[in-house]
Amino acid sequence: MTNLVDRVEFASLLNEPNAADASNVKYFVLDLDSFYPNQRADVAEWIRRQPVPVIGLGSSNRSFIDHFDVVVENEEQLSLLIHAIEAHPKASAILVQVTRVTSDLPINSALVIESLGYGTLQGGVEFKAWLSDFKVQRLERDFEHHGQKNTENHVESSLKTHDEHLLAQKVIVDRFDARVQIRLNSPVNRNALSAMMRDDLTEAFKLVAMDSTIEEAHVWGEGPCFSAGGDLTEFGLMRDLAEAHRIRQARMPARYLAQEAHRYTFHLHGACVGAGIEIPAFARHVTATPDTFFQLPEVAMGLIPGAGGCVSIPRRIGRQRMNWLALTGIRLSVEEAVAWGLVDRQVEAWYDDHLEQG
Repeated sequence: MTNLVDRVEFASLLNEPNAADASNVKYFVLDLDSFYPNQRADVAEWIRRQPVPVIGLGSSNRSFIDHFDVVVENEEQLSLLIHAIEAHPKASAILVQVTRVTSDLPINSALVIESLGYGTLQGGVEFKAWLSDFKVQRLERDFEHHGQKNTENHVESSLKTHDEHLLAQKVIVDRFDARVQIRLNSPVNRNALSAMMRDDLTEAFKLVAMDSTIEEAHVWGEGPCFSAGGDLTEFGLMRDLAEAHRIRQARMPARYLAQEAHRYTFHLHGACVGAGIEIPAFARHVTATPDTFFQLPEVAMGLIPGAGGCVSIPRRIGRQRMNWLALTGIRLSVEEAVAWGLVDRQVEAWYDDHLEQG
């Protein structure tokens, strides 16, 4: 069992400006049930000073929960969380630092903080290690699938498929009077948010923002899922991290969606991973089919959610639950998502829901 900080030990830590550094720890776990109500202000101020995740263990002392980065009720949940933090302590620390700060900021300001945190981690060892492993695994998969003798044919075929993929229109926008339909149209790679799709989606959202005669904007994805998240083949390509931050500020779809959220309905199905839920979470209305699941894998990649998820998801389900999803990387079912408020309504099929909305 992890050593818990109770109210007695906490008293000895209270005057230390940076207890995490002094104690050389990657996280703190506080025994919620041991604290008195009159210690709430001290606990809140102390947590704000810590640069690492602060976890609350216990369920009876509800008055303290809002101040913690994550709250767990049992040892099983705690073990899962600690394992994830120890595997990627830098990404875990920056995640909670970002979500603490952005909770009370206007959305556009919060998105700046998220991008700066994301960019910091892009230059870190945890992301570089993940990227190196990803490249090796990708080469091994290609070799095993096609064999050494077929390498030349495979390369030629892959280039042809890649060219056809690039020529495809990534986002399709149709207008019917006061209604706009926006479709993610890259099913061959499960609607991964490539740079091209990001830019096309941004243009679609700009269109809605600039046209007040559009009353409704409905968004869904073609193919087996709404979106499997960022295009992993493009990760690590941008070497100038300052320029990458500038691009995110100029072309992030969430910036143009958030200001007109009341006009948007997202219809989700299948995998909604990373950006596949970070972006929809800004919308006023989100529906999902029974096969839908949600996942935030970025911390395990040495990053944090960077498509707006550090801002949009806490505003729907709270900071603690968002941190739990991002730190552990667990899958969330559609039933759980509805119960938490990440999704507003479950529907049998996204196209039935779309027709019903029409």
